Amino acid sequence: MPDLPDSISVQRLDASSADFRAKLAELLAFNDETDSAVQHAVSEILAGVRARGDAAVLEYTARFDRLNAPDMAALELSQADLHAALGKLPLRLEKSLRQAAERVRVYHEKQRQASWTYTEADGTVLGQQVTALDRVGLYVPGGKAAYPSSVLMNAIPAKVAGVKELIMVVPTPDGVRNDLVLAAAAVAGVDRVFTIGGAQAVAALAYGTETIAQVDKIVGPGNAYVAEAKRRVFGIVGIDMIAGPSEILVICDGQTDPDWIAMDLFSQAEHDELAQSILICPDAAYLDAVQASINKLLPTLPRRDVIAASISNRAGLILCRDLNQAAEIANIIAPEHLELSVSDPDALLPAIRHAGAIFMGRNTCEALGDYCAGPNHVLPTSRTARFSSPLGVYDFQKRSSLIHVSAAGAQTLGEIAAALAYGEGLQAHGRSAEFRMGRN
Repeated sequence: MPDLPDSISVQRLDASSADFRAKLAELLAFNDETDSAVQHAVSEILAGVRARGDAAVLEYTARFDRLNAPDMAALELSQADLHAALGKLPLRLEKSLRQAAERVRVYHEKQRQASWTYTEADGTVLGQQVTALDRVGLYVPGGKAAYPSSVLMNAIPAKVAGVKELIMVVPTPDGVRNDLVLAAAAVAGVDRVFTIGGAQAVAALAYGTETIAQVDKIVGPGNAYVAEAKRRVFGIVGIDMIAGPSEILVICDGQTDPDWIAMDLFSQAEHDELAQSILICPDAAYLDAVQASINKLLPTLPRRDVIAASISNRAGLILCRDLNQAAEIANIIAPEHLELSVSDPDALLPAIRHAGAIFMGRNTCEALGDYCAGPNHVLPTSRTARFSSPLGVYDFQKRSSLIHVSAAGAQTLGEIAAALAYGEGLQAHGRSAEFRMGRN
């Protein structure tokens, strides 16, 4: 590990400066274009799995994960395997996993939508039928990036929604399994688990193979190859999102312990060198204090090299006029995670329009949301919180419109439909409506 510099200077922006918007745009800029080599490799893998099914998945698993298996059955883990992994956990860890799962389940049960109808005066019934997806694929990273919390956050909402079959894929390079990830699958109620990963796993879920049935939607994070594969199979199956690097934005009134805020910024920076951590505050002296805390606390962390790269290149300390202006800037940024570390977060909340998750008050660190608060930690990144929402039960349900027209309703609606259909030049549409009106 290279030696860290004695101090890391975080980029400073002043919201009162004439070029602030341009500087902010530079800070937020992120190129999410996939490397051409990745695109070519993914294209080849998708085509291979689509054409040759299990055989191609086995070949790619042997090549990329150094895991040779005689058939797909050897790559599938049983429910006994999952529960054995759960049994290996230290008691405290198992208890925490179960507690987190229960909190996530309770929260998401409140999101479940029900079917509904209403009846008009002439007896026509209109409504909406809500049904769960039949089968969902869950991608879970393997190797160094093993996140059991992601298993809970993706699997539990699917099960609450009523998904009949949840298939998890997780790479196990060199055959090394992560017991905590498998234990999370057991607790969350995952139905089938295959030890495959990469674009080949996405292809198997999207197209189906002799062993893996085609799913309706693929969720879960992954590397550039996984993200590109999900992007390409969208339309054949649904996907949750194409996620960018993790982000945190903290609005602080200058009264929170600066060490707390520095560590909150680190909590996202340690994910990835491209992660982004931003603090907005109307107190310049407080920004100085957080800068000092960053330099004091960084050497104490095991992932300090990753954090240092993220903080040096993508972090920002923004001086604003007041908290109202801070909220305006936050709405421009539309962050994945937004902490309102202020004395009265409820008063500031109405000014916030765009954020994936909002953490209110000084005691509410973003890390609690990642693991156990209850709301989902799969959140929109890269300013997509302007138009999208956290993963939830609604992502695993679909809606069908219900239309049951009475004989009387056919007269009223037929008159309207026929007039509009003829206006559009669609004669068969008009005649179809008129037939129900007795105009043969």
